[in-house]
Amino acid sequence: MPEDLRTQLKLPPCDQVGFVVSDLSAAMARYEPLFGPFQTMDPGPMSYHYRGGEETCDMKLAFARSGDLEIELIQWLSGGCPHKEFLDAGREGMHHLRFTVDSLEQTVAAAQELGFTAIWHKRYGEGLAVAYLEREGDPLLVELFENHHG
Repeated sequence: MPEDLRTQLKLPPCDQVGFVVSDLSAAMARYEPLFGPFQTMDPGPMSYHYRGGEETCDMKLAFARSGDLEIELIQWLSGGCPHKEFLDAGREGMHHLRFTVDSLEQTVAAAQELGFTAIWHKRYGEGLAVAYLEREGDPLLVELFENHHG
């Protein structure tokens, strides 16, 4: 029996579940009784590497916690990104699982050996980066997050 993916990629436990929603305020009201209060964030338009090109996208975000697990709600506003793809496919809800890793580049390279493709990524600076990975036949994305800033 092959090793599980977490072992092969040396991933820690999942630390975030991301949901794409069409209406952030409505989703916060719906999920607050389950996860507690949300903190919102409006980062403004940001550029990302997306499917081989450069795209600027804008989103509104909200975060809550369930024990050690972060809950992220994402409302797409503009630009090309995986969140827009998700909504364009008629979907809303659970979108990705996040794992915090020591080296984004090393983990992405290992994941590519297992059939994953990095479709959306950005390095914000030394020690801070994010990538979404997809694998054919799997509707759920994997987010890798490198954060050496605490």
